[in-house]
Amino acid sequence: MIKLFDQNVLNSLGKKIIAAKQTLAVAESVTSGLIQFAVGSIKDALLFFQGGTTTYTLCKKVMVLAVDPVHGQEVNAVSETMAGEMADNVAELFNSDWGIGITGYASPVPESGNNIFAYYAITFRKMIKDIGKIIPPPGDPFANKLYYTNMLLNKFHGVIER
Repeated sequence: MIKLFDQNVLNSLGKKIIAAKQTLAVAESVTSGLIQFAVGSIKDALLFFQGGTTTYTLCKKVMVLAVDPVHGQEVNAVSETMAGEMADNVAELFNSDWGIGITGYASPVPESGNNIFAYYAITFRKMIKDIGKIIPPPGDPFANKLYYTNMLLNKFHGVIER
């Protein structure tokens, strides 16, 4: 059996969100829907997971998530600010307490200076609870996406624990 995600973290997240009677929505870019896939696999996810969106291009981030197009153009849609807007706006879009946003690069491209990294944000009722940058160890794009997903789920678990 292939283990993609830490089931203990996922199960704990689900129990804590359900016990608090809260909800979650996710806005992804670099992780290609893996966070939604992981959260959707939690037992009783339908009790708290409102849904999510995966948007790659700035145009779609603007259309679906109403992010600032001027800032997005300046940073190629990859920054802490962009992740924060994604988290806030997906929570609003899905009428959710918690919002998670992540955007970045899973493989080197000229726009990233050939670096691999992602910015993430975790918000609760429009307040940033955690925001930052994740840099994966060397790996292929899929390994990088899994790394981002697991790191962000662990960070979210840490926020929920506080």
